[in-house]
Amino acid sequence: MNVSRPFQVNVAELVRRPGSRRALHLEAPAPPDMVVGDAQVPAGTTIAADLELESLSDGVTVSGRLVARWTGTCRRCLGTADGDLEVSVLELYQAAATTEEAYRYVGDLVDLGPMVRESLMLDLPLAPLCRDDCPGLCPVCGADLRAGDCGCDRVPLDPRWGALADLRDRLDPPTP
Repeated sequence: MNVSRPFQVNVAELVRRPGSRRALHLEAPAPPDMVVGDAQVPAGTTIAADLELESLSDGVTVSGRLVARWTGTCRRCLGTADGDLEVSVLELYQAAATTEEAYRYVGDLVDLGPMVRESLMLDLPLAPLCRDDCPGLCPVCGADLRAGDCGCDRVPLDPRWGALADLRDRLDPPTP
């Protein structure tokens, strides 16, 4: 593993023997630009990769799992949201890419960094939530409903029914 490119792997021995396999566990800090909307893998957070490389006659397949921690802003309450990303990967690396989906490698080095970055960023939540049942903020007063009910009447009244509501109140006044 190279310090300047932590996800760069030497595959010289592997490509000489098609059908051979190699298991890898790699860890590296996240780069500073892994942000999608309101979610991100914070810079410096550890990205762990448990991978298996398999040599083919025309390249190397990389399969396994990536794990990283994400943080963001909850879409409902604007509080902190976070969680773990666990992404399964299966990618093909070729010296001379024969398809658009294949990653290209040069010489004996496969740079897994772009694949790791893309895979994790595609799995970041587009609308992060602090929890699945987050009640959000009161649309009337803006109170955080996670702390409890604020007492506001949040039932929206359709103004088109306003005349009927006035008529109901005049015909049947509320009893004290």
